[in-house]
Amino acid sequence: MSSASRFARKSMVVTGAAQGIGKQVAIDAAGEGACVTLIDRSPLVEFVAAEITRSGGQATATIADLETWDGNVEAMNAAHKAHGAIDILVTNVGGAIWMKPFQHFDEKEIVAEVQRSLFPTLWGCRAALPYMLDQGRGAIVNVSSVATRGVNRAPYSAAKGAVNALTASLGFELGTRNIRVNAVAPGGTTAPPRGVPRNALVPSDDEKGWIEDVVAQTLGSSHMRRYGLLREMSAAILFLASDAASYITGTVLPVGGGDQGQ
Repeated sequence: MSSASRFARKSMVVTGAAQGIGKQVAIDAAGEGACVTLIDRSPLVEFVAAEITRSGGQATATIADLETWDGNVEAMNAAHKAHGAIDILVTNVGGAIWMKPFQHFDEKEIVAEVQRSLFPTLWGCRAALPYMLDQGRGAIVNVSSVATRGVNRAPYSAAKGAVNALTASLGFELGTRNIRVNAVAPGGTTAPPRGVPRNALVPSDDEKGWIEDVVAQTLGSSHMRRYGLLREMSAAILFLASDAASYITGTVLPVGGGDQGQ
């Protein structure tokens, strides 16, 4: 099967699809024949689905809060009703809300970081799994981060480390069930300004300095000394989602210009 149709007749769910990596994955997958369900809590996801449809692709949008169990159950049910299956799940929701030394995080901020960058993946895998087990097939690609070894993002780093552990354990557990579970760990990625910022507050001078430290560490950890592109992250995710990766499971693929994370 040519790459142009490698997802033909496959139902793919992409979470966090309103912007950034998730949006790019949804657009690219639809261009290769996937019937895509885009899920996000931002209404912007409906514009992305409309863009795909105008381009001749098949896409539906669902608005849901994926930080909750109920939101994931409802979203996966909607995806299954729309396309009759969930062949592929890309769990993309996540992202550091604050960038600062660990001692400056308070209790609520730590909980918010874990709620944002672990639970949407944990709940998403759990909610989609019964459909895949019933089908006897499936592929899950979790979006992690090379920032599991990074500065000024300790709660986020811990959450993404848990995503890596979930990926490894589920890959092992489901290895004989025709369901593959892998992860892509992006490095710093160049993207357009976010339509919905993770943190809408204007950073203080201290916070600006801590953010600059993150940028310096990200560039310094990359052998290529640059940020990645959205299409480079999407290409890795869609490879692991495709049949070309049929003998790969339980694996975390770093896409950080040589930064291995973990």
